[in-house]
Amino acid sequence: MKKREVVTIKMDSVSENEEFARVAVAVFLSRMNPTLEEIEDVKTAVSEAVTNAVIHGYQGGEGTITLEVSVEEDVLTVLVQDEGVGIRDVAKAMEPMYTTAPDGERSGMGFSFMEAFMDQVEVVSAPGSGTTVTMRKKIGR
Repeated sequence: MKKREVVTIKMDSVSENEEFARVAVAVFLSRMNPTLEEIEDVKTAVSEAVTNAVIHGYQGGEGTITLEVSVEEDVLTVLVQDEGVGIRDVAKAMEPMYTTAPDGERSGMGFSFMEAFMDQVEVVSAPGSGTTVTMRKKIGR
């Protein structure tokens, strides 16, 4: 059995770090010899999770986002964690088109995209306690 490899990055909750997170995860993922489609899927899911933390978790304010990427055998796990406002109703928040930013700029499809591009998405959150999104994808089917 191959050992688990992990990288953890802490970054400021600013929109510019969304692209950094995408690229960092893609570089880490490259050790698994993924297809281009797998890379794009993972990058999209990471982008959505980090954007959610910036916009909804910290509501544009200051904070820290933890990005943890790990690989064990052929499964990539990406964890995106914030210490922001949290989510009152996770099931409701994961419904397509649901958004807490009704300014018209958000589609409410972030969790739906994560679920579409990853094999498993788990969201743990509570008001005032932040949110942890854990996503898994088997690479090289």
